[in-house]
Amino acid sequence: MTETTPGWLPHDELEQARARMPILYVEAVPVRVDDSGEVTSIGLLLRMGSGGAVSRALVSGRVLHHERVRDALLRHLEKDLGPVALPRIPASLQPFTVAEYFPTLGDTPFHDPRQHAVSLAYIVPVTGDCRPRQDALDLVWFSPQEASSPMVLNEMPGGHGALLKQALAHMGALS
Repeated sequence: MTETTPGWLPHDELEQARARMPILYVEAVPVRVDDSGEVTSIGLLLRMGSGGAVSRALVSGRVLHHERVRDALLRHLEKDLGPVALPRIPASLQPFTVAEYFPTLGDTPFHDPRQHAVSLAYIVPVTGDCRPRQDALDLVWFSPQEASSPMVLNEMPGGHGALLKQALAHMGALS
C-alpha cells in the first residue's frame, strides 16, 4: 500500500513513476504590477544546480496526489518566495500556457532529463515581502526589458527562458 498522507511517493517509487508516466507540475512567474495592472518587474530565483552551476529559475513544483492546482500553486509560491509574499492567485485557473518537458532534447523547447512532465504555467502578481527559501539563493527583480534580454534568458536552463519569453509576450511586456 502506498502511503498518501505526505501526498507524494517515496524516492524509489517516484523514480519508477517518472519512468512510466507524465508528472503534473505548476510553474509561476512572480510579477509586481502598478495600480493600472501593468507589469513593472519580474521576479526570478537564483538557484544552485546539482552540478554546481548557478542559474535563474521560475517558481516550480509538483502537484501532489489529491491536491488542487490552486493549492499546489500557493504552496510552491510560499515555499520559494516566503510566507509573506502575498501572491494574488488568478480567479480563473486557466494557465497562460502548458509546457511539456521531455527527457529527450529537441521535442519541445522544454527539457527535464529525469522525466516527461506537463506543467501548467501562471503569471502571479505578488504584493508582499519576498524572501527566498528552500534551495533558492536569492530572488532578483528585473524590469520586463531586462528579463527579456538574451543574457537573462540564457541563464535559465531546461526551457525556463522560453517559458519566461512566452509569459512576457502574454503580458504584453516584450519590447
